[in-house]
Amino acid sequence: MASLLSVQCAASVRKSGSLIHLRSAALGIQSRHYSSKKASSSEYLHQSVVPSMHYQKSLPRLPVPKLEDTIRRYLAAQRPLLDDEQYRTTEKHAQDFQNGVGKQLHEELVAQDKNNKHTSYISGPWFDMYLSARDSVVLNFNPFMSFNPDPKTEYNDQLVRATNMVSSAVRFMKTLRAGLLEPEVFHLNPAKSDTDSFKNLIRWVPSSLSWYGAYMVNAFPLDMSQYFRLFNSTRIPKRGRDELFTDEKGRHLLVMRKGNMYVFDIVDRDGNLVKPAEIQSHLKYILSDSAEAPAFPLGVLTSENRDVWAELRDKLIAAGNAEDLRVVDSALFCLCLDEESMRDHIHISHNMLHGDGCNRWYDKSFSIILTKDGQAAINFEHSWGDGVAVLRFQNEVFKDTTEQPLVHPGSAAAAVDSASAVRRLHFNLDSELQNGIKKAKENFNSAVSKLTIDAMEFRKGGKEQLKKSKLSPDAIAQLAFQMGFLRQYGQTVATYESCSTAAFKHGRTETIRPASIHTKKCSQAFVSQPGKHSVEELRGMLNECSKYHGQLTKEAAMGQGFDRHLFAMRYLANSKGQPLHGLYMDPAYAAINHNILSTSTLTSPAVSLGGFAPVVPDGFGVGYGVHDEWIGCNVSSYPTRNVHEFLQCVHKSLEDIFSVLEGKSLS
Repeated sequence: MASLLSVQCAASVRKSGSLIHLRSAALGIQSRHYSSKKASSSEYLHQSVVPSMHYQKSLPRLPVPKLEDTIRRYLAAQRPLLDDEQYRTTEKHAQDFQNGVGKQLHEELVAQDKNNKHTSYISGPWFDMYLSARDSVVLNFNPFMSFNPDPKTEYNDQLVRATNMVSSAVRFMKTLRAGLLEPEVFHLNPAKSDTDSFKNLIRWVPSSLSWYGAYMVNAFPLDMSQYFRLFNSTRIPKRGRDELFTDEKGRHLLVMRKGNMYVFDIVDRDGNLVKPAEIQSHLKYILSDSAEAPAFPLGVLTSENRDVWAELRDKLIAAGNAEDLRVVDSALFCLCLDEESMRDHIHISHNMLHGDGCNRWYDKSFSIILTKDGQAAINFEHSWGDGVAVLRFQNEVFKDTTEQPLVHPGSAAAAVDSASAVRRLHFNLDSELQNGIKKAKENFNSAVSKLTIDAMEFRKGGKEQLKKSKLSPDAIAQLAFQMGFLRQYGQTVATYESCSTAAFKHGRTETIRPASIHTKKCSQAFVSQPGKHSVEELRGMLNECSKYHGQLTKEAAMGQGFDRHLFAMRYLANSKGQPLHGLYMDPAYAAINHNILSTSTLTSPAVSLGGFAPVVPDGFGVGYGVHDEWIGCNVSSYPTRNVHEFLQCVHKSLEDIFSVLEGKSLS
C-alpha cells in the first residue's frame, strides 16, 4: 500500500476558474533521469558537465496560437457541454469576437509579445492572476506531494529522516546555485542524447545555440527560470496584490513544532553545509523542547484571506516584529515537525494538504512536513511556479536521502551547544493581533471541516494492458472520470487537465479539455445503453476517445490550446479598461471555466501520494496515477458532492472498459 497513488498535484485559481499543474505524461517526466559525475565533495548532489542554465538562452518562445485555431478549439470544447440552442448562441459570440474585437486584441497581443522576447505572453498575466487572488492559499492554491517511505524502514525515524532531508535539500540548493545541477531535459531518445559523449559535446556549444544542438538528437531542454524561487523565498501578503520575496543571503532553516517557530543556520559562513551531526543535534533539541504550544500560533495567519493577512502583517510590523518576520521570510525553507502519527493514506492527505493550521507557514515557497512516524511530504505555495521545480527537487532529495544518507539510525548527534545555536522566535502580540489569530483559526477550521478525501485502487489492469491495446493510458483514465460522473449525476461537465509548457521560455501551463463529443458519446453508450452496442463498436469508441485525447495533449504541450490565449486577450482588454466582449460575458464561458472535474496526474519513484482540493465548491479534485498494473485515484470534494460514490462509479467504469478490451460484452 505504500505507493497507493502517484499523482501530480494542483492548485486552483477560483476567480479565473483555472487550475495550474504539471501534466507529466506530455513531458514524459517518468522517463527522465539525471546522469552525471558523482560529486567528489559531499557539498553537491552531482557535478553536471553541462551547466544548469546552459539551454535557457536558446529555448524557443511560447507561440501565440492563431485566433481562428483558438476559436475552433474553444467551440469544440463547448459542444459537449451545451444544448443546441446554447451552442448556437456561443458560436455566434465566438464568430463575432473573431471578426471584430478579438482580431484587434489578438494583433495587439502578438505585437506586445514581439516586444518582449525575453519572456512569454502568458508569464506576466499568470503571475498577476495568482498574486492578485485574495482567497486563502490553503485548499485554494497550495497542493501537496508526499514522499514514498525510505525502503530501509529504520531510516524513517522522524529525527533521522528530517536530518537527512535537510542535508540533501542544502546539497540540492548548492548544486543548483553552483550551476552544477543537471539541466532539466526531456529525452525522446535517451540512448543518443542522455550520454556522456553528447554532454561533453553540447557543453561547448554557445548558450545561444545549445537548444538547437539538443533538438537535433530529439532532446527537449525545459525552462528552469522558476528554480531560483525554490529557496529563501516567501509570498508576502499585500493589499490587492501579493509580492514574491527572495533573499539568497539567508543561511538559516525555519522549523515549526507545536506551532512554535525556531531558526538555526544550516549553511555556514563559507557557504558550506553545516555538519549533518550538528543539524541532527539542533533538530533533536527542538523535538525535545518542553515549550507548550502557543495560545496564539502565528502560522495560522498565513491561512487567512490575503487582504486580512496583509493588514494583520502591517500590525505585526508596527508592534515591533519586523526583524523576526524578515527571518521567517528569508529562511531557506520551512521544516514542519508534526506530533501526530498517521493512521492511513486519507489521514496523510488531510495532514499534508492542510494539517491543523498552526504548525505551518503556508506562504513559504515550500515546506517539508515530517510526522511523528516519519511520513514526509512537500506542501508548496503555487504562485511562483508550476511544480516542475518542486518535483525535480523532490526526486533528487528522495534519491539522495535513500542512496547516500548522511546520518544513520544510531548516529550520535554532535556534542554542540544547540541551546545557543537554535533560537525560538517570540512575537509581540497585542489584543488586536490575538483576536486576528483567533479568528483565522476559526475560519481555517470551518474551511477544512467541509473537505472530504477518499481514495480508490483499480487492480484489474493498468498501463501495460492499455498500451498493448494501443490505447493512451491517460485518455482511458480521463474517460473513466467522464463515465463515472455521467453514471453518478447524469451530466457531462467542464473538465480540466493541465499540461506543462515548460518546453518554451517562461512557459507555464496549457489546459487539456478531456470532455469531448467523443467521450460524451462513448460514456453514454457504456452507461446508458450497454446492451445496444457490440464489443467491436464499443472498442471503436474507445479508440476514437484515445486518438482525440492524444491530439489534445500534443497540442497543449506545444502551446496550442485555447484557454491561455483567451485568458491573455481578456487580461489585455481589462488592462486597457476596455469593456469585455460578449464571448467573455456568455454564461457558457463562465461554465467552461467553472471546472467541476479538475484533474491531475503523475508517476514518480519519489512520490507516493498527491492531492489538492476542488477548485469550485461543487467540484472534485481528482489526483490519479496510471501504473503498469493498476490505476489509483485520490479525490477530494466539498459537501455538495459525494466523493465515495464518485469513486465507485469510476471503478465500475474502469471494469466495463477493461471487460470490453478483453472481448466481453456489457449486459
